[in-house]
Amino acid sequence: MAGGVGQKLGFAGFTTLVIFGAVELGLRGAGWPSPTGSFTHNEPFWVKDPNLQAERTPHNETGGAFAVSTDDNGLRAPLHEVDKRPGVHRVMTLGCSTTFGWGVDDAQSYPARLEALAREAGYRSLEVINGGQPGYTSFQGLWLWGDVLRHYEPDVVLIGYVVQDARKAAYSDRSQAVLQQDGRFLKDNFLYRWRLYQLLRNSIGGIQVQAKEVGPNDAGGVYRVDPAEFAANLRALVDGVRAVGGQPVLFGYPLEREGYTRQHRAILRAAAEELGVPRFDPQAQMEQASQQAELYFPRDKGHANAAGNDQIARWVFDFLREQRLLGDGA
Repeated sequence: MAGGVGQKLGFAGFTTLVIFGAVELGLRGAGWPSPTGSFTHNEPFWVKDPNLQAERTPHNETGGAFAVSTDDNGLRAPLHEVDKRPGVHRVMTLGCSTTFGWGVDDAQSYPARLEALAREAGYRSLEVINGGQPGYTSFQGLWLWGDVLRHYEPDVVLIGYVVQDARKAAYSDRSQAVLQQDGRFLKDNFLYRWRLYQLLRNSIGGIQVQAKEVGPNDAGGVYRVDPAEFAANLRALVDGVRAVGGQPVLFGYPLEREGYTRQHRAILRAAAEELGVPRFDPQAQMEQASQQAELYFPRDKGHANAAGNDQIARWVFDFLREQRLLGDGA
């Protein structure tokens, strides 16, 4: 009797595997999934070219150019070795082109100005690692953290992803990685190698395999990182920073106007409360300050000019000093 039941269960299991296998092969044979529209970027993951030395970079909106220097890993100045010397206190800034300092020279970015301000104030052992990369969301940032950034052993990490996460595009960043079958994504997400799993995830809204037509002001697109994934990425980044002995800080990088980032800033606030980490969001201060001075490029309102970067650095410096996160010094 027991043998008969076992045979039936075995046959049922074999039949299920055959059906699943047939569906999998059918999806692969049909080339599903395949993109139906354009991506925001050519690849899901990227890093600035390494070892640049004051490379003149075009700023198309203004018609000018700015100097960019990078280290062996493509991180922008201020330049420091990966291996941290004894006695050094490191602050790392994460974010997109706004953190990178798009449009301003190396010494004028907010991370560079933060290091300079700290040194001037007597924090001689402080180093700032500029982990900002143009176009980055928390999706790319989480990958770069695990692959590169954690090796710098930062003591404090300003997690400043919000500007690009809240933008709309034809596909989310995760969907692009799935559709392009990017090995760097699949390495840590093995199930996405299977088309049947992708089909199930797509049916419940887990991924998007058909582009939505992007209308005026991106109204018809989807978030590059939707709110639920944004919250999950923040949790993972906080865990990652803590794992190397660092102090995470959730940072709402300020724009001239809050605009489309409102919902993601609210998630940043909720995540700080849930995870018990400091949060600093000078958005309201920036909106007031921008009424008194020109802090963004007139033809590129998404990026702070030299004066704007300096102002952001001063706010961050004051916050870190109040929180006693600058290490030994003044």
